[in-house]
Amino acid sequence: MRLSDALRLATLAAIWGAAFIFIRVAAPALGAAWIAEGRLLIGGAALLAWFSLSSVDMRWRKDWRFHAVVGIVGAAVPFALYGYAGMHLPASTMAFLNTTTPMFALLMGAALREERITWSKVTGLIVGSAGVWFLMEGAADTGLASTAALPATAACLCASLAYASTALIVRRYGKNVPSRGTSVGAQLWGALILLPLLPIVPPPGALTGVVLANLLALGLLASGVAYLLYFRLIADIGVTRTQTVSLLVPGFGLLWGAVFLGESITLAIIVGGLMIVAGTVLVTRTA
Repeated sequence: MRLSDALRLATLAAIWGAAFIFIRVAAPALGAAWIAEGRLLIGGAALLAWFSLSSVDMRWRKDWRFHAVVGIVGAAVPFALYGYAGMHLPASTMAFLNTTTPMFALLMGAALREERITWSKVTGLIVGSAGVWFLMEGAADTGLASTAALPATAACLCASLAYASTALIVRRYGKNVPSRGTSVGAQLWGALILLPLLPIVPPPGALTGVVLANLLALGLLASGVAYLLYFRLIADIGVTRTQTVSLLVPGFGLLWGAVFLGESITLAIIVGGLMIVAGTVLVTRTA
């Protein structure tokens, strides 16, 4: 890997790690539906403008059904779930829980007989599950009421399940669909799906300058610039190496949470996070 590729990979991990900081700041004021809607509209519009200037064929008419499905399962649902979790959980906890996606992908793939179960992968599932329990203990240590931490943790895990489902959908039905068109179409469809919810669930707080700045950063950086880096890395170093970014994101989430939000780094959070990362490594092994 060239130095420039390594720097892009680290930058991508840093941005996606910071996304949980943006969510943690903006979610208590905006609520789940509004933060997801804002992120999707801002990110989708930014990518649409960039790809339009780059003359990228997004194949709106041909692939709109696929874009809509991915937009619901892979964007609207998980973004809203993380919006809810961001009202209650530390950013570092959400970052580590996000790493459970490959575990859900393994379970679903095995159920559909598309993935081979090995002892290494089973061990990874056990270790990762134990890590989730430690993270919940860490959330309790930071002063969160168990009644809030439990559903918020469940929301993060359901978001991981949605991401895993999206990966299986893309693998099965999206082989001939351009990924750049999907990244834009899915976000815009996701925003459209969430639109009817906005009048029903008004924002619980005020839209201050800090909240707006974090929402803009979430859309422009985490859903805009990050995707451009992601596609460039796939083209330069391949899909497999690019996916290693998921192992770097939790570390940045932990770092940014401590530096910018003053979040406590407890032993339970460190142990639980490392167990989830270790479980992910075991689950994603090819042998």
